[in-house]
Formats: sequence, C-alpha cells, structure tokens
Amino acid sequence: MRKLLAAGVFALSASIAGAAFADPVKVGMITTLSGGGAGLGVDVRDGFMLAIKQSGNTEIEVVTEDDAMKPDLAVQIADKMLQSDKVDILTGIIWSNLAMAVVPNAVNQGTFYLSPNAGPSPLAGANCHANYFNVAWQNDNLHEAAGAYATSSGYKKVFIMAPNYPAGTDALTGFKRFYKGELAGEVYTKLGATDYAAEIAQIRASGADALFFFLPGGMGIAFMKQFAQSGVDLPVVGPAFSFSQDILGAVGDAALGVKNTSQWSKDIDNEANKAFVESFQAEYGRLPSLYASQGFDTANLILAAAAKASVKDKDAFRAALKAAEFTSVRGDFKFGPNHHPIQDIYVREVVKEGDVLTNKIVGVALEDHQDAYASECKM
Repeated sequence: MRKLLAAGVFALSASIAGAAFADPVKVGMITTLSGGGAGLGVDVRDGFMLAIKQSGNTEIEVVTEDDAMKPDLAVQIADKMLQSDKVDILTGIIWSNLAMAVVPNAVNQGTFYLSPNAGPSPLAGANCHANYFNVAWQNDNLHEAAGAYATSSGYKKVFIMAPNYPAGTDALTGFKRFYKGELAGEVYTKLGATDYAAEIAQIRASGADALFFFLPGGMGIAFMKQFAQSGVDLPVVGPAFSFSQDILGAVGDAALGVKNTSQWSKDIDNEANKAFVESFQAEYGRLPSLYASQGFDTANLILAAAAKASVKDKDAFRAALKAAEFTSVRGDFKFGPNHHPIQDIYVREVVKEGDVLTNKIVGVALEDHQDAYASECKM
C-alpha cells in the first residue's frame, strides 16, 4: 500500500515535473514561524515545500521569512521581498490583520498574492483584485458551515466567541448568517489572550445550550483546557482552526467529541489526499493539518500555472491560475468570480485513533459553497 500511495503522489506531479517553466519563478513566503501561532505557519510552509519537492522542479525558488504575527514586520518583509528579492509571487500569511497590511499594496504593484490561509472579507468583496487568489477559503466560510450545523442540530441558544481582529469579526458574522436560533451571548476576546476565566464565567451564566468559538492556535489550546476544567457542560461547535491536527495533541482529551467544520480532512476519500497524508507523515513524522493541506494545494496551483504560462506574462499567468488545473487534495476545486474557492465544507468529529487525537468526517454542512461577498467583487 505504501508503494502504491507514493506512486500516486508522484503520478499527480508527473505532468508538472516534466514540463519546464517558461521562466523561473521566485516565491516569497511570509508566514508565522514563532510565537503562539507558529504551528499554523510551520504547517503551511511544510505542506508547500513538500509539493515543491515532489514536483522535482528546480526552476522554482522559495524565500521564507517569519512575520512573528506582527503586521509592521510583515510589511517590512514584503517590501524587502518585492524590492530586493524581486519575487514574482507572495504567499504564506496566516493572520487576516497581516494580510490586510500586506496584500493590497503587493497586488497593486503587479505582484501575485496566493493566500494559503487568511481570507478577510474586504479582499473577497469590494477590494478584490485580479492578482489576488485565495486557495483556502473566505474567512466566513467554515463559520457559516458551523452555523448551518448548529441549526440542523437543533441548538436554540448558542453562545458565540472570537478574537477581536478581522478574522474574528468575519467568523461571528459568518456563523450568524446561517444560524437561525437565539444568541446567548456574543463576545470578542483580545487577540493572543491566554486567560479566559471571565469569558467562561459569562458562558456559565448565559443559559446557553451550546458554544461556538473561533480561537486559532495557542488561543484555542488555552481556552479548551480552561473550559474543560471549569465544569461547564455544553456541546461545542467550532471551525477546524480550533481543532486542527496541529493543536489537538496539546488540547488533549478535552476535545473528544467536538464537532468542527472544514473544507479538508485527512479521511477525504480520493487518491490525491491519501497520497498526501501518507507522504506528509513520512516526510515530517506527523499527521498533516488543514493548514498543511492548504500549503500543499497552493504550491501545486503555482506549479501547474507555471507549467502553462510565464509568470512574467501577467495576463497569461493569471488565466492559468484561475483555471486551477491541478489535483487538489480536497477533490473538486474551482475558483469563483472573486478568485475564492467554491467547495464542499464538511462536519468533522474529534476522535481518538490509538493514542492519537484526530478528526473524522461525519457529514457535509454545505455543498459547492461560494462566499457571501463574490457579488461585491467588480473585477
């Protein structure tokens, strides 16, 4: 089986590896490699670099730098990459406040930006741009799916919570768009917070029949541990960000049984995904997260486009990106009119396989889902 899956990986990349680029491609990756959000950036980077390695293509160069979750530092790095390193493409940003600081200037200078994660609503709607592509999702999407799941599960009074930054606002907006019940409370927390005693007290007193929260990275780890210790007994619904493979080990058994929404899961039943999961585990000694899958898809999109058109020919390369002629680990993949994915979003449950916490698909929350802002995009 290992040999079959490994063969599948390289078969997927064969057409790309066998085609010389019209011009070499230089990619600047700005991502979070230190601090509480480092796990997200590491997984995006590792998934991206795995795809490059598997392609065997030597005409792509990747320059990587750590933004440390600081918008001003991300802007400095982007300026250096654009002016000194002369990159053709930027990618890698995890956090929406950093994306908003970097992306508009980059794309307006004629550089392509491909997002493997952050998808703030302005960049999907009124401020969309022909050079901006999101290969992950628009920020609201997984939260919309969680709202749809909460409604279908019969929850009537949900307490909702997210950090106070653009993705947090998008998260609660998205949840409320598809949730039809009453809100027991709506709270925005400090970005990067690690003490949630006050919020847990509010949840306890709210009379909620379920809890929805979006707290990615170290925030989610801290909250779930404190919530489990508090004795508050509520079903939890969340997006995959708070229950992704990269943090489940740190959260521990407190996460068992939690339902979360994601456009990707390691058990999506297609050969590309099976091959990706096995090869990532073999390369890095751990299961991939959705962030790793997004980095992997982003690199494969670049490779496929570069095999069709020169990155120096902006119109041709843009058309090649939009065609999205690569094999996604998600299965079917296509861009909407605002260069954001139209895709299925699944409901997953946190389970234990042996001694390892992971997720398994238990349903589909939204099919062929397009974001709410596409109609505002006037490209």
